[in-house]
Amino acid sequence: MSMRVVVDNGPGRKRRASSSRSLKAAKPPVTLRPAVAADAPGLLALIAAHLEEGRLLPRKLDELVVHAPRFVVAVEPAAGDRPETMVGCAELAPLSPHVAEIRSLVVSGSMRRMGVGVRMVDTLAARARTLGYSRLCAFAHDPAFFVHRGFSIVPHTWVPEKIAHDCTACPLFRNCGQYAVVQEIVQPSVQTSVQTNVQSTV
Repeated sequence: MSMRVVVDNGPGRKRRASSSRSLKAAKPPVTLRPAVAADAPGLLALIAAHLEEGRLLPRKLDELVVHAPRFVVAVEPAAGDRPETMVGCAELAPLSPHVAEIRSLVVSGSMRRMGVGVRMVDTLAARARTLGYSRLCAFAHDPAFFVHRGFSIVPHTWVPEKIAHDCTACPLFRNCGQYAVVQEIVQPSVQTSVQTNVQSTV
């Protein structure tokens, strides 16, 4: 439900000035780009600023310097004296030759519900397909966002690569409270083959 802002023009003359959608549209445009090593301090600051929400795991600067190319970042472009501002990030982390994980997904509070997170997930999903992964996974306290993007909730044991890679060393192992979600990736060649077979049987 969109929030409505009402302006008081005197008794009996109230009108709707703007919807939340138009207010959001007035914000500066947000663009996505691949991250580079120089973005590591910004990534660390963005992730650290949202740790208190309890939905992100802490990261280290040296780790982010090395893994920055795995990230996509959402930025407000520089304007006048204002420098480029990072308002979102997400990482595509390989767990095996066939499975990749979307992790460290965060959007600044002022930019939420504007589709920034959806754009980043879609971008990483496209990257995973290009890199030849067959399964994309994520771990989230609130899986609804991913379910709406076509992911399915599964038992943690269905993603043994994640358990072996991260979970066994985590202090919250077996008590993390997160849901595992997965999405199968259909490669273009496979999809074309399936469509061809269907058409040939019609």
